[in-house]
Amino acid sequence: AGAIPIQMDITSEISIGEAIEKVVNAHSRIDALVNSAYPRNKSYGKGFLDVSYNDFCDNVSLHLGGYFLTTQLFSKHFANQGGGSIINFSSVYGVIAPRFQIYNNTPMTMPVEYAAIKSAIIHLTKYAARYFKGKNIRVNCVSPGGIFDNQPETFCEAYNEFCSNTGMLDYKDINGTVLFLISDMAKQINGQNIIVDDGFSL
Repeated sequence: AGAIPIQMDITSEISIGEAIEKVVNAHSRIDALVNSAYPRNKSYGKGFLDVSYNDFCDNVSLHLGGYFLTTQLFSKHFANQGGGSIINFSSVYGVIAPRFQIYNNTPMTMPVEYAAIKSAIIHLTKYAARYFKGKNIRVNCVSPGGIFDNQPETFCEAYNEFCSNTGMLDYKDINGTVLFLISDMAKQINGQNIIVDDGFSL
């Protein structure tokens, strides 16, 4: 059977359960979950001193909470199925402190919620990988650097100064790492965070 498009709300246990059921009905099994959703509220993206406590908690709940819920529910399915792979998406800013200087002279910033969430996703990944020892469930993480999306030229130039060769990523640059982690070639890789950033974090 070919691919089937399914909408899934990662903050809803019912929605995740329905998605799992639809995929199993269509393909009889699920090999992997690639967790790349990016939920956030309308106030997301303010400067550190302008973020309200409620908005901070809301965004952590949506994003980190959603990754927890999908990891939990897909892990239950994988345990019953006899195994599976989970790949969570973090970020280079889950690994290093923000390089605030690259945002100078742009309307952009590096949201505090993002840094807190993405660093927590890496540890959630390690926690789950250890928790499911002996269940044939692998849980790994991919941390991309900045992905080009028509950001201001001044930002791109400042960002690329920290890179080794090509600079900002195309979203396709991450595909190989994800496919590798899903495949049997990565069967001994568990609880790891793979950084794909053209050396930005060095």
